[in-house]
Amino acid sequence: MILGLALIAVACTGAAPRSDQSGAITADGRAIDGDTVSIDIRLFGADAFEKRQMCRMTSGCWPCGKAAQDYASKLLKANPATIRLTGKQSYGRPIGTVDVGGQDLGEAMIASGLAVPATNYLKGDPARAGRYVAAFETAQRRQVGAHAGYFIDPAKWRRGERLSCEKRD
Repeated sequence: MILGLALIAVACTGAAPRSDQSGAITADGRAIDGDTVSIDIRLFGADAFEKRQMCRMTSGCWPCGKAAQDYASKLLKANPATIRLTGKQSYGRPIGTVDVGGQDLGEAMIASGLAVPATNYLKGDPARAGRYVAAFETAQRRQVGAHAGYFIDPAKWRRGERLSCEKRD
């Protein structure tokens, strides 16, 4: 949904996402209304907390996944988005970078403590990998977002690992 909003923003600015010469991409879509559609795109090199994921602080658990969604949504609503597809897919969705108002959305999510770098996917983009790792280390040092306490890596969470305060799916 978050990146679907980005595509709507791109559509409103007249820019079209591309993954091949014809301009066609394949993605799951849904209707916002009769003449507006949204598609899902996964961020390249950034892995945000899942919508239902919880993180723990000394005061208890909090919905860090919902916070990640809200943060991305706020950025996307405030500025125009530019999406560049990588030509790869993950979980059946196209992968791309999203710049929002000139800021890398993945890097912003990591810097806010609401995502972690997925550097194993960034081997071909060492500059981005370096920025993402630096953003992660700064978020850790500042103890922002999930770094204010404890969290399960989003990839492990998707495989079923949970904090004691979370319900099992």
